[in-house]
Amino acid sequence: MAALEDGDMNTFGPELPAMFDGMKLAAVATVLYVIVRCLNLKSTTAPPGIIYQDTPLSRYLFKTCPMLTKEYIPPLLWGKSGHLQTALYGKMGRVNTPTPFGVRKFLPMQDGATATFDLFEPIGEHSTGDDITMVICPGIGNHSEQNYIRTFVDHSQRQGYRCAVLNHLGALPNMELTSPRMFTYGCTWEYAAMVAYIKQAFPQTLLVVVGFSLGGNIVCKFLGEHTSNQDRVLCCVSVCQGYSALRAQETFLQWDQCRRLYNFVLADKMKKLILSHRSSLLSMKSSNIGDADLNRLYSATSLMQIDDSIMRKFHDYSSLKEYYEKESCVHYIHNVTVPLLLVNSSDDPLIHQSLLAIPRTLAEKMPNVIFALTQHGGHLGFFEGAVLFPQPLTWMDKVIVEYTNAICHWEKDWPSCQRSSQHEAEWKYTKL
Repeated sequence: MAALEDGDMNTFGPELPAMFDGMKLAAVATVLYVIVRCLNLKSTTAPPGIIYQDTPLSRYLFKTCPMLTKEYIPPLLWGKSGHLQTALYGKMGRVNTPTPFGVRKFLPMQDGATATFDLFEPIGEHSTGDDITMVICPGIGNHSEQNYIRTFVDHSQRQGYRCAVLNHLGALPNMELTSPRMFTYGCTWEYAAMVAYIKQAFPQTLLVVVGFSLGGNIVCKFLGEHTSNQDRVLCCVSVCQGYSALRAQETFLQWDQCRRLYNFVLADKMKKLILSHRSSLLSMKSSNIGDADLNRLYSATSLMQIDDSIMRKFHDYSSLKEYYEKESCVHYIHNVTVPLLLVNSSDDPLIHQSLLAIPRTLAEKMPNVIFALTQHGGHLGFFEGAVLFPQPLTWMDKVIVEYTNAICHWEKDWPSCQRSSQHEAEWKYTKL
């Protein structure tokens, strides 16, 4: 019997190593397949998709702002993954972040709140010779000390722009609230106060309005609320916003693109920020927030739950639906008449594809709007690079400044630019 068993072992022995080698190869192949799928390595790079109307200004912009039509190339090994672009932005912000020197300004508001913004003077003269100020609104819970803001400010300063960066109410560390409210999704009060200060302090300056993510919603809503808000504004750039909170809330509960997970992470961040101001929110007599609201906040796992229990009450909205409808720029953005560049990324895991119908339709109907949709970039990532390591400046930083420079020169040399564009159009017509 023993002899028979030994024979069996000799029979199957040579096959076992081959079988194990086959299993190893299968495991390696599976891992490589997952890596290729997760990193989206098979995806090709391409120029942004541009929706626009053919006007003298758009023709001028495409000639003088080549980044709008040039191929955007993210880092080869990980830059085609919207999740990794978003995660790197969220964790690091940027690489080799500069530290621009600014002065913090404090603005008392009518309701007792204290708005703050940081002011950064230009480094050198603008190419037009004009005094131009970028008025910048950061993303949710962000402020001037975020790495992506510091990188953009430093780049803009070196191009001759003064920069004013809003610090969202309640977002700055170690600064107490002076009224029982914080920033919300679409409240423009603090941003309007900053813009009014800049206009008064620098009577000759022209303004460039820039908003990132939630800040994009705020600046577009601000411009569309009153026609006078567009006075002295050269143009507006909005990056990675969702346009309609009411439509977005449903998509944030879905698991595709891990959106539900991002919702949980952002909710946890907002929860900690609100609870850091617990004593201020509870101690003030005019507060609409009570212990019961904060108790519901502890168990909240989504932004919608936080908005319903806390955020909408800062402005006495009767329901979550009313809060989202009144604070979304989708109801105001059609009133914006200055040149408007809307930038989004197709692989942004926070912005559902259905929301992009809003800027697409807007650009199809309004001659002042250009909608640029990149294939890669994630949410406020837009890193560029060769293989592994990203460059300090992102595609986003560079395209905003390049577009703004083009608009500044168009406005300064408008008659000659118009004649040139008209001559070019006539030449094309005669060729046809």
